[in-house]
Order: sequence, then structure tokens, then C-alpha cells
Amino acid sequence: MKSAAASSSNDRNARVERLRASRAKDSEEKTTRALDALDGLLRSGRRITVSQVARDAAVSTWFVYNQPQVHRAVREGIASQRERVRQDSTAPVAQQVSPAGLRTDLALAREEIKDLKRERDQLLNRVRLSLGAELDGVNQNELIQRVQRLEQRNTALNEELSEARNRIATLEDRLRETEDDLTAARAGLRRAMRAVPSS
Repeated sequence: MKSAAASSSNDRNARVERLRASRAKDSEEKTTRALDALDGLLRSGRRITVSQVARDAAVSTWFVYNQPQVHRAVREGIASQRERVRQDSTAPVAQQVSPAGLRTDLALAREEIKDLKRERDQLLNRVRLSLGAELDGVNQNELIQRVQRLEQRNTALNEELSEARNRIATLEDRLRETEDDLTAARAGLRRAMRAVPSS
């Protein structure tokens, strides 16, 4: 009987070990795909978001948030991209910005806000759906860590939303100034044309 029990225990341990190895391999492959997707976004200049990385890597946003290596890399990529945009916006402008260009920037900023809101809502919805099902298998420390990560992500999303709104306000101010300059220039041109004596 002892050998049968020992054999059953060994079989179970072997199955558990195989399952653990399979999960580790799957996680490693997903991590590689996510990091490759992030690298592709950085090289192409497309906007980096958690949901975009997840889509390009064919993984869940939950995986991106909960895989520390991937989440850290995405946050660094977002920060790097944001810093580049900030440097571009403070760099001297070689040519005058047109109202059409400002309107395009404004539309892009509004789209960014929509994406951020959609990403936040998807995250909240996913948490609502999955948290209850996962509570049974999660110990209290793990749950606290997940809640803390979610709170950090929520804070980060709110900061990104606030920055995007500030960019919109700045773009709207620049658009108004440019349109005022354009109106003044047209008025000056009309006055100059009237002042030219007709031959």
C-alpha cells in the first residue's frame, strides 16, 4: 500500500511540476512578445499604451500589468516617449505653426484622452469581473499587492489624463493666438493693398 501511495504522490508531483514548467514557459514567451511589441512601438514612434502593447503582443492587459518586467518596461517607454514630446514642444520652432497643424495636434490630444479613458474603464471592468473569481485562490498579501498595483496604475492614468488635458488647453491657446495673428496679417495685407496706388 505504501508503494502505491508513494507512486500516486510521485505522479501528482510530476504533473504539478510539468504544469509549473508549462506555465513558466508560456509566461516567458508572452514576456518576450510583449517586450518585442514595446520595442516595435518605440522604433515606429507610435504611442505606447498598455492596451496597445497587449494588442500587438497578443497578450492580455492583465498580463502586462502583473508581469513586473513588462510593466516596468512599458512605464519606462511611456516616460521616454512623453519626455521626447516635451523636448519637442520646448524646442525652437523652425517654421510658423499653422492653424491646421494645431487643430490636428488638438484632435490627436483629444483622441489620446479618449484612449486613456477607455483603457482605464477596461481595466476597472476587468478587475470587477475577475477579482471575485480570484479571491478564493489568492492569499491576503498577494491581494494587497494587486490592489496597490491597481491603485498605482489608476494614479498613473489620472496623471496621464491630466497631462493630456493640459496639452489640449495649451494647444487651444496656441490655436487662438495663431488665428488672431493670421487675422491681423490678413487685415494688414488688405490695408497695404489698398494703400498701393492703382496704375
